[in-house]
Amino acid sequence: MCMIDKHREYSVPPRRSRMLAVASLLALGVGALGWARADAPDPATQAFAQRLAIGVCGTCHGPHGNSGQPKFPRLAGQSGNYLVAQLKNFRGQTRGDPDAIGYMWGMAAELDDPTIEALAKYYSSQQPLRGRTGDPALAARGREIYEHGIESEGVPACSSCHGADGHGVADFPRLASQRSQYILKQLASFQSNMRNVAVMHGVAQNLRTNEMQAVAAYLEGQP
Repeated sequence: MCMIDKHREYSVPPRRSRMLAVASLLALGVGALGWARADAPDPATQAFAQRLAIGVCGTCHGPHGNSGQPKFPRLAGQSGNYLVAQLKNFRGQTRGDPDAIGYMWGMAAELDDPTIEALAKYYSSQQPLRGRTGDPALAARGREIYEHGIESEGVPACSSCHGADGHGVADFPRLASQRSQYILKQLASFQSNMRNVAVMHGVAQNLRTNEMQAVAAYLEGQP
């Protein structure tokens, strides 16, 4: 898959090129870190992960995790534990939504645990930017669903897991300022069980498309 938009800050190179770039950086990282990880892994691994984040991951997610493309999620300020879990799921090919299969399975295939942890630390420490504010009426409906759910349809409040401010709770991810297009894609994947997470399937299965759009619009505009 290739998406190039001259009006956007970042373009997406062909998947093979991106995978080769990751492999090249990983080879450099192994050469630089080698067997020294056992003695002093943190500074070297963190520096390598930062180069990887800016030089490769930044193509889609932005160099500091604030993606300029609606297709790809913002990672800045995301829960470190959540990022570690998802990168390991990509590496293990257990997360099955379309972009995971099309992009992240290959990108994460050669990442070892220390690099994954360092990438998570890098992104979780970045400052998230506020997202686009859209239709106020749609966002207001989204806020209602986010905060209170839809009792008549058996939809619980999103805030019970993701926090009143959308910044996440424990291992549940931050959703505030997340790209609405990305949120919609993930809700659809949860709904269809393509992304097999029982809790989220239970939440999403009774949501209508316009309700998902409302929640996504509300979240994207949150700080």
